[in-house]
Amino acid sequence: MNKLSRMLALAALSAAMFAAPVRADDVKAGDLVISQAWSRATPGGAKVAGGYLTIENKGTVADKLVSVSADIAGKAEVHEMAMDNGVMKMRHLDKGLVIEPGKIVKFAPGSYHLMLQELKGPFKQGDKVPVTLQFEKAGKVAVSLDVQGVGAQAPGDGGHMMKKMPDHSGMKM
Repeated sequence: MNKLSRMLALAALSAAMFAAPVRADDVKAGDLVISQAWSRATPGGAKVAGGYLTIENKGTVADKLVSVSADIAGKAEVHEMAMDNGVMKMRHLDKGLVIEPGKIVKFAPGSYHLMLQELKGPFKQGDKVPVTLQFEKAGKVAVSLDVQGVGAQAPGDGGHMMKKMPDHSGMKM
């Protein structure tokens, strides 16, 4: 192997080592990477659920999330929670959500989220709920929301509302 070939091979290996990894459960569509897609379990009879995920635009051109759909919901929309005169309000982003180049947009409780309405059945912890995201440039992208516990605040949280209490067993009374 000549010196130039070795240098090119080393450069390619170095670039691969330092590139941001794409996990197995991430979905790549064009320049977009969708990751950490999740929802919460719904109590019996609930007619709405939120969906959360992260969208990273690794490209040089903006894309726009224009709509969402899910077979389990009669209606699905992209929503935002925002302060309005000191009051937190939720609103439908009817013109979509732009994902700027080089940026990451996190959908999370109290922020951007997918609003799934008129549910046709409950979300149970451990379920995978298929949804379709429609982007202006990347097109239709199928993702699965991993259903966490009822009180979950993040993917993999499990939904436990209680935090571990400190151990006071060694204290003298």
